[in-house]
Amino acid sequence: MPAICDLIPDPEMLMTLEPEELGGVLLEVYAGSQGSGDLFTPNQAAEEPFRTIPPRYPDEYRRKVRLAIAEASQWLEVAGFIMQAPDQAAGYKTLTRRGRRVANAESFQEYRKASLLPRDLLHASLAATVWTSFIRGEYDTAVFQAFKAVEVRVREAAKLTNRDLGVSLMRSAFHPDTGPLRDEHQDAAERQALMELFSGAIGSHKNPHSHRNVTIDAAQAVEMVMLASHLLRIVDARAPPST
Repeated sequence: MPAICDLIPDPEMLMTLEPEELGGVLLEVYAGSQGSGDLFTPNQAAEEPFRTIPPRYPDEYRRKVRLAIAEASQWLEVAGFIMQAPDQAAGYKTLTRRGRRVANAESFQEYRKASLLPRDLLHASLAATVWTSFIRGEYDTAVFQAFKAVEVRVREAAKLTNRDLGVSLMRSAFHPDTGPLRDEHQDAAERQALMELFSGAIGSHKNPHSHRNVTIDAAQAVEMVMLASHLLRIVDARAPPST
């Protein structure tokens, strides 16, 4: 079973990790250190590098390592990966069902990627299909689905036809003088800017995914999907009450 010093040989590197980053490493340690009762203690993990002969970490790091591991363990508990073991003395922990599911580096990294996209902040029309594609690592699909949802919603709200597509649809719906989704209380420059925002977003983020394979990473996908979510909320605010 791995010790924290097996996975992070340099204590200085351990010090640089954020609690959620160190937590992912600790989860692997905790999963491997559980005995027959599926129990472990964070203190045991923190002391392990100093018990070997010679010690794997210099003794001057002992307090810093203990604090960092305690902080990361607290994060794991708040996130629902570990918990106080039932019917055990305080300090004895066990993995939760969630913790068991992601108790290896690859699974935890997938969880970290999924957590980048806050499902509860997404527009309702994106929360199911788009979020599911995202957590599967299908980032290009998630972006395409998000902006397709924008296109469909704009067409419905503006009461345009299926012949209206992509950029031309956005220019018709938000035209500063004739668009059914324009806000006449805004000045002309703002109406023009909003039309360009919708047109540019669809042209840049939906159309390329419609015509060819596009490689994007998780962070880029989050930014694009959240933009689509924001655009959908604008449409909702502009749509007639009956739609």
